[in-house]
Amino acid sequence: MDSRPSAWGGRIIGEGCHFIDLLRFLANAPIVSVQAVRVGGDPGVGIQDDKTTVTLSFGDGSMGAIHYLANGHKSISKERLEVFCAGRVLQLDNFRSLRGFGWPKFSRMRLWRQDKGQSQCVAAFVEAVRKGLPSPIPFEELVEVTQATFEVQKIIS
Repeated sequence: MDSRPSAWGGRIIGEGCHFIDLLRFLANAPIVSVQAVRVGGDPGVGIQDDKTTVTLSFGDGSMGAIHYLANGHKSISKERLEVFCAGRVLQLDNFRSLRGFGWPKFSRMRLWRQDKGQSQCVAAFVEAVRKGLPSPIPFEELVEVTQATFEVQKIIS
């Protein structure tokens, strides 16, 4: 159960935004549509924003779905990403195991520990600042993802 004050923005603002950002990165196209639905509209249900499905449509015609569900069993992977393209599939489990289906010469990769790329992201930002290079993530894209995140929160509130 998330006991943080609602002023912090809840799970979508605090955590779900990272998945919106990841899908935006993978699509490499602007977000053109945001839809969301949450489980349980009964006011008697305490926390509702941790059981939400978000669907994003992108400018290139692709789409992404985020199922942010905190009501599953603890034995299942906490985070899973599946990419379907060109008759092939990539399946990332907990940012530790990557499986490929239909990819010539690739079927599986495993890491010893979870790697969400935070260190590489910080290093790229610091390098850009030191060398006077553009931001690794364009400002407009950051604004776009933030607006999409706020739209999700508005829809489910």
